[in-house]
Amino acid sequence: MCGITGYIGYDEAAPILIRALKKLEYRGYDSAGVAVIDGEKIFVRKMKGRIELLDKSLLEAPLSGTVGIGHTRWATHGEPSDINSHPHTDSEGRIAIVHNGIIENYVKLKQWLQSRGVVFRSDTDTEVIVHIINYFYRASGGAMLDAVLETLKLLNGSYALAILSSDYPDRIIAARKDNPLVAGLGKNGVFIASDIPALLEHTRDVIFLNDGEVAVLYRDHIELRGGDGEALKRETTHIDWDIDSAEKGGYPHFMLKEIFEQPKAMSDALGPRLKKDASANAIIDFDEVKLDERWTQARRIVITACGTAYHAGIIGKYAFERLARVPVEVDIASEYRYRDPVFDRNDVVIVISQSGETADTLAAMRLAKQNGAQVFAITNAPGSTLSREADAVIYTYAGPEIGVASTKAFTTQVMCVYLLALELGRLRGCVSAPAYRRYTAALSAIPNQARQILDKKELLQRFAARHFNKAKVFFMGRQFDYPVSMESALKLKEISYTHSEAFAAGELKHGPIALVDSSTLVAAIATQRALFEKIASNIREVTSRGAASLVITWQGVDSFDTVSDEVFTLPETEGCLSPLLSVIPSQLFAYYCAVQRGNDPDKPRNLAKSVTVE
Repeated sequence: MCGITGYIGYDEAAPILIRALKKLEYRGYDSAGVAVIDGEKIFVRKMKGRIELLDKSLLEAPLSGTVGIGHTRWATHGEPSDINSHPHTDSEGRIAIVHNGIIENYVKLKQWLQSRGVVFRSDTDTEVIVHIINYFYRASGGAMLDAVLETLKLLNGSYALAILSSDYPDRIIAARKDNPLVAGLGKNGVFIASDIPALLEHTRDVIFLNDGEVAVLYRDHIELRGGDGEALKRETTHIDWDIDSAEKGGYPHFMLKEIFEQPKAMSDALGPRLKKDASANAIIDFDEVKLDERWTQARRIVITACGTAYHAGIIGKYAFERLARVPVEVDIASEYRYRDPVFDRNDVVIVISQSGETADTLAAMRLAKQNGAQVFAITNAPGSTLSREADAVIYTYAGPEIGVASTKAFTTQVMCVYLLALELGRLRGCVSAPAYRRYTAALSAIPNQARQILDKKELLQRFAARHFNKAKVFFMGRQFDYPVSMESALKLKEISYTHSEAFAAGELKHGPIALVDSSTLVAAIATQRALFEKIASNIREVTSRGAASLVITWQGVDSFDTVSDEVFTLPETEGCLSPLLSVIPSQLFAYYCAVQRGNDPDKPRNLAKSVTVE
């Protein structure tokens, strides 16, 4: 949520800040602003609305200066407005800050400041920070870093901060706690940002700040310090993503581009782990995770995640139980952290997060570690908090995902889960050698099968054109098709703003059918052959009540031709691997519905790519 950027160097800062903020739009925002030091003064330009408005304002009346910070705000305290937008300044305008996160004790701090004569201009929690920095700055006789360090000691909650002072025009101070910040040293200066895409234009060698750390950025170097001001050293991390992977590349939206990138992304997730043994048989080999006795003797696997990653976790439950015959418990991370879960030293805990910065998922991981669990992470983000704090990490290799509604991150998470489940099944003696070869061959074929589905995108586009205005859409399925239904419903509601729900098809008569009428579309995911007759019966029940229907099933299946309005077919794979393919038509349908409704699928209202606060 929100985006921070900063630049200090030898070029004009404002255009660099604007380009970086545009790379962070996917994080969600309702206002934007920049602050630039010009000579001995800080000049601020900020406003409610899209970055394009800010960009236009800066083109008409430029801000000059080679040091600056920028921000995209997603309102938490105070309505979206010009006044509540960031950056915020102290009373004299000599210190400016931008902030991501929530200061939980801001009311108490605000009252303390007001008792000392400070007048507040905004309704934000952020403004207290800049006034406290100014208070300690004056008390310290002008030591800005000391003032920042003292301020951080008073803040309860989460923050990522970038701070300017007109008295120190040669530096930017940045700090983080429970919100990501990454710094990079480029040829023409030093950069700070909330996420890697904002830096790719300038550098791929970065430093990830850890919780409680402070970075001081100069034009040609970065000083890293601990919470008490002690000097720290850290090697840079090289990011392999190139700038083209963070651009639209001719597609009208990032979401459509990322849907079409899924064959390559799944191949990239599969490639390093699917190898050949001496007999040229396919084997799964995780260099990053050793499936030792802790895995093979586990009494239970616990998976926790949020949103789309949670749906990947539910697929993981079905996969581990089917292939490895081990019980699996899946929890929404926000529930897991608060429900006082029962821990067992023989548990394996898996946490899943695209960004590696999801607040509830990080808290769940830390809770598990505090109780002695060994935690394995699945993430797309090298250097993220999750990747640094987990005991072992499996990277999805999806590349940057800019669209807020996750697509390729989901399918690569699922691919990694399947590889883990299949290999664990082999080690536990639950998957025979012939079955193992059959499954690995099926996984190898998935990327090409995904391309075949994408080649038929026009069918989904036409179907969406006929049904995008339905009042409500229900997705249903059984077994592995149920979590795909959940993910499908989430995609549609995220970007088309259509009321959309998912349920296990067997639950149709236990409530949902009461809502079915002529304003309803029911989409059934049907890839579990043993349950085709039951799904067909469900479809008859909804169409007899006036609902339109869509079935997503295998090629060559005629079970649904006479009962459904539309059948979209998939190249067939192993039934338990079907989510890797069956989710793609739903992604396309959601995308085309959003476009038909005039929505921007890359920037759904009220949503952020990375949920870094509760």
